[in-house]
Amino acid sequence: MRRIDLTSAGFLLLEKRETPMHVGGINLFTLPDGAAEHEFLGDLRELLRSTTAFRKPFGEYVVTGKTGLYWEKDEHIDLDYHVRHSALPAPGRYRELFALASRLHTTLLDRTRPLWELHLIEGLQNRQFAVYNKIHHAAIDGVGAMHLTRSMCSEDPEERIDYGPFSLEAYEIYKEMRFGARKKPVPPRQSELRNVVDAIKHQYDSSMHLVTAMRRFGAAFIGRGGNLAVPWHNVPKTTLNTRVSGARRFVAQSFDFQRVRAVSRALDATVNDVVLAMCSGALRRYLLTRDELPRHSLKAMAPVSLRDETDLDSTNAVGFITADLATNVYDPEKRLRTIQDSMRAGKDLLRSLSSREAALFMQLTQVPALLTSVLGLASRYPAFSTVVSNVPGPRERLYWNGARLDGIYPASIVFDGFAMNITMVSYVDKLDFGIVACRRSLPQVQRMIDHLEEALAELEAVAGTAPAATRSRTTQGRGPRRPARQASVIKPKLAASDKAPAKSRSAASGKAVPKKAPSKKAPSKKASSKRASPKNAPAKKAPSKKAPSKKAAAKKAIAKKASPKKATPGKARRERAASKRSAGAGR
Repeated sequence: MRRIDLTSAGFLLLEKRETPMHVGGINLFTLPDGAAEHEFLGDLRELLRSTTAFRKPFGEYVVTGKTGLYWEKDEHIDLDYHVRHSALPAPGRYRELFALASRLHTTLLDRTRPLWELHLIEGLQNRQFAVYNKIHHAAIDGVGAMHLTRSMCSEDPEERIDYGPFSLEAYEIYKEMRFGARKKPVPPRQSELRNVVDAIKHQYDSSMHLVTAMRRFGAAFIGRGGNLAVPWHNVPKTTLNTRVSGARRFVAQSFDFQRVRAVSRALDATVNDVVLAMCSGALRRYLLTRDELPRHSLKAMAPVSLRDETDLDSTNAVGFITADLATNVYDPEKRLRTIQDSMRAGKDLLRSLSSREAALFMQLTQVPALLTSVLGLASRYPAFSTVVSNVPGPRERLYWNGARLDGIYPASIVFDGFAMNITMVSYVDKLDFGIVACRRSLPQVQRMIDHLEEALAELEAVAGTAPAATRSRTTQGRGPRRPARQASVIKPKLAASDKAPAKSRSAASGKAVPKKAPSKKAPSKKASSKRASPKNAPAKKAPSKKAPSKKAAAKKAIAKKASPKKATPGKARRERAASKRSAGAGR
């Protein structure tokens, strides 16, 4: 049995049904010319299942001992379980591929077996096929995954490899090819023995370096850390920092690496700074569409490799820097400069430590995060807003038994308090982004792909590297200068046809409208035509019963007196009878 180191054991301890702790992704290939898809993939499947000796820890499973977690060799590996063959439904677009990857990334790995799976996927358009791999984070980190990809591929399209990537043979051949033959151990010389005293002194120096680093780390919580950003300090609460379900959503996209490099050169920044600025602009837009942009800036965990260049054996040699994403800054260039300052401060802190000291420092600073996760408080007290990881990949084109590798799209982990993970791999002339999110908390994560493109175009406009047509459109996606909570009270400007009449607007505002004397001029043709238009005609109102004014009442009374009274029928008969009697008396 081999003891599992503390960092790797942390991923195993944090795992539960809602938070699987495996990483992986999709490698996209194009079939060799003339190769039949089903036969070619069948040969690859048999090649992968023919492995007998495995490199550590891919032939081992996890057991719990009295003093911790251990790797135990599996004597009966069922390769039919670990290597699987799937087919996409028609029409075989990337949409169907990402939907399958989302489902595969949801399920937990079986801890009674070695912690990996590999899926060959056929049915894609344009003679492509995909390989989805899933490996527990306790067994591998991002740089280790790139070494694994290199070991299964070749730069020569004609070369044929007859071993699988998890085999001991692949590990030995790749190590010798990359770093040369292993040197035989030799007895220590006298000068080396004298260095024992220096080694003891180095232990003391390491303690002092760690104390200094912890002091700087703690000072940032009380505002004395300069540009150094630290976990939990002013981390806003958004939908990114919620409890997650077990279901996942995976989306991916490639961006031209030369576009990002041109911006970095023009603005005197690193490629990683520009990538963080892209993610910052995309997250800012995403939260604006949900009316959730907070006043405080989002903070991102930016993993950094602590692995020595010749180290192929470590399962996890990774630390992190807290990046201030400056999502509360409207101007894209100022946003980039804020990101630069926070990254520079974090790198200066790690630069003062050796690799061993940095690893120990990371373990000390990650203890609170482990505690909040175990206690179920990570969503209430988030250490970061999200994770943004940039993994350097191969710079040369690779082939797997003649099949061209077209893209490497990583899929990482999310857990309580971190509902979205953005990871990218640089491969040849592309930056391949893979975004994983909780399906319930962030159901529209696919919009992040469009927001990343808009954010890059915005940076290109600032750097002056964008085409003129693109430059004129970039300001449309910046969003309002204020956070979204304030933007909701800003009234949009109405078009001329949408404006209310002056009387109704003043009545709504509570101001009295002075009465105008009626004009004696004849109405113009334009006015009459406007009144005749059914579109602009005012709605008919019911006649209102108003009390008569005093002037009107007086006129009515005068008219009543002046007008003759109408005789009633009875009175008329009496008058006619009286006139007859007077006529008879006269005779």
